[in-house]
Amino acid sequence: MSETILSGIRPTGNLHLGHYSSAVRLMLEIQNKGDYDNFFVMIADTQALTDNAKNVDKVKNNVIQVAIDLLSAGLDPNKTTIFIQSQVPELFEMTGYFLNLVTVSRLKRNPTIKEEIKQRSFENTIPAGFLTYPVSQAADILAFNTTIVPVGDDQAPMVEQTREIAQSFNSTYAPIFKMPKAVIPKESMSARLPGTDGKLKMSKSAGNCIYLCDDEATVKQKIMSAYTDPTHIKVSDPGKIEGNVVFGYLDAFAKDEHFKKYLSEYKNMDELKAHYQKGGLGDVKVKLFLNNVLEEILSPIRAKRAELEQNIDKVYEMLFNNGKKMSKIAAKKIQEIHGAMGINYEKFLNK
Repeated sequence: MSETILSGIRPTGNLHLGHYSSAVRLMLEIQNKGDYDNFFVMIADTQALTDNAKNVDKVKNNVIQVAIDLLSAGLDPNKTTIFIQSQVPELFEMTGYFLNLVTVSRLKRNPTIKEEIKQRSFENTIPAGFLTYPVSQAADILAFNTTIVPVGDDQAPMVEQTREIAQSFNSTYAPIFKMPKAVIPKESMSARLPGTDGKLKMSKSAGNCIYLCDDEATVKQKIMSAYTDPTHIKVSDPGKIEGNVVFGYLDAFAKDEHFKKYLSEYKNMDELKAHYQKGGLGDVKVKLFLNNVLEEILSPIRAKRAELEQNIDKVYEMLFNNGKKMSKIAAKKIQEIHGAMGINYEKFLNK
């Protein structure tokens, strides 16, 4: 069976370690495995506008930054098609048809939407575009005959709603849509990283992010000031690893080979944790180890970004060309939709 995989990412700002841990690493794993016919990565600018309608410039500027971050992190344009959502106008037409197949009450029951409305304190001021963006997301998935959608736990309800819309269309008109499947990656790959201040997650507005584009000095400064265990005052004090940001990051990124390179007195994370919990291991030593681990990841990303920034026109050219490619694919699906619904009026021209 042929597989078409679609991943999406909102251009809310430069990508940070949280994005890298939960989304970008999975994209790289999919790309490098190569077990697919098509792998599409969509920069969801239209979706970002649902709660940034008055900040178009911010979204527009973020699009190119996210594209550069993705390429810097290792996405290969020869293997992965990166495109901008708004460059595929057929998605808007498809969204219009799908809106007739879902109720407002169903949208409000979507767990992801309910949580995001709460986070944004929309209450009775919900933009209609925001409330209906799961329908737009359904169009994004179904337009390209997607079979697999890699998502975190929080986005799984979106794929379920897509399946409902596809089923509703198929039963109402004609069975032209495949049922896409949500694939939730293993826990270590999908876990959200906390912010450097110990808050629940990294957030640009909270100022607690380590960005993929941060320079070496900035990364080190953020690590050295990261939240650990406030009761671990002396080196001899027993330390807690629960809620300790530094150990959370090490769990996400440190491998046994890193210990051989940078902290050879320990074989692995289990030994490091045991010593910290027992007492006798200072935070500075652990933070310096984390800095070495992250620099191994971020240094080549930083170098690639510097190269891409000298050729931004090439990045735009890639995005525009890919937009045209994706538009052609979506246009074929629109023709199928017209035929299924019986609104392919052009057929009368042949009579």
